[in-house]
Amino acid sequence: MKKIITISLSCFALITLSCNKAPQSTPDNFPTLEQDVLDDFTHDVAIDQYLALKTAAFDLNTAVQNLNTSSTEANIGISKNSWIAMRAVWEACEGYLFGPVEDNDYDPNIDTWPTDYNQFDSLLASSNPLEAADIEALPLNLRGYHPIEYIIFGNHGDRTALSLTDRQKKYMVSATEVVQNTCDELYASWTEAPTNFGSMVTTAGNGSSKYATRQEAFLAMVGGMIDICGEVGDGKMKEPFDQQNPSIVESPYSGNSAVDFKNNIIGAQTVYLGRNGGKGIAALVSERNKSLDQTLKAQFTAAINAFDNITVPYEEAIINQKVQVQQTMDAINTLAATLEDELIPFVLQNIPD
Repeated sequence: MKKIITISLSCFALITLSCNKAPQSTPDNFPTLEQDVLDDFTHDVAIDQYLALKTAAFDLNTAVQNLNTSSTEANIGISKNSWIAMRAVWEACEGYLFGPVEDNDYDPNIDTWPTDYNQFDSLLASSNPLEAADIEALPLNLRGYHPIEYIIFGNHGDRTALSLTDRQKKYMVSATEVVQNTCDELYASWTEAPTNFGSMVTTAGNGSSKYATRQEAFLAMVGGMIDICGEVGDGKMKEPFDQQNPSIVESPYSGNSAVDFKNNIIGAQTVYLGRNGGKGIAALVSERNKSLDQTLKAQFTAAINAFDNITVPYEEAIINQKVQVQQTMDAINTLAATLEDELIPFVLQNIPD
């Protein structure tokens, strides 16, 4: 906060201070910046990342088809790496879980956990044909990323190619096809009619059928960041930590949970900072509240870097690295509080249209 200048200062001092004052955004420039942020978020963050997700889903589908055709250690290794690569993109996308991914239930359709493995074993032992249509009819906890994870990784990554049964391979191929179809639909929902959600965001306050004002769109973006911080800090990490129960960790078979969580926060950070040179919400905050901008940037960095102190798979860390896990949750919760208590009021005050 700037100090109030008293009348006792000389006119020269007043003139000097006025000349040295940093340029301020004019009322006309700020709305233009708002539109830039909406455009850049839509194209550089959401659409670009959903395209990357679509590509990663295709790669995983190709890998498991090859594994099905030729059960070699090389092919199961490629399948494992493809699954991890796809998770990195998906978990970053969870930093903005609003719009079609939420409205059309794309998220629970491919990322419900933990998987009920008693039901899953019964499914494999049944006469279910396990075609793609059959997978789509299953309960949410029997389809998506995590049953595929269990099949290709086994218990903590010890699955071998030759140990795969025909029924496991049949499920793997069909379930991955369904995931790919879902990711294709998610991308199309942002880019094509009839939904074209990207257009709904970029036209917020200017004819959008979803957001009557820009403020509503920005609140959705901030809400997505808050939601993922809460989901990670108070849910995905906290529940197995409090219960000391490795069986309810999100991605235990691949040992990828802590990486998943870190990518969640990185995804939220891209909404704030922007991506690939595009403008994020930070461009608006830095114009009118540099202190808040610096705080949020520092808190994002602290929360993301805290994961580097968790050096074993999360299902082990909740037992053997409790201090590091707690410090990471604390950093995420601090960030979430600032987003809720300070960034939301900023949007309400500065983006009233």
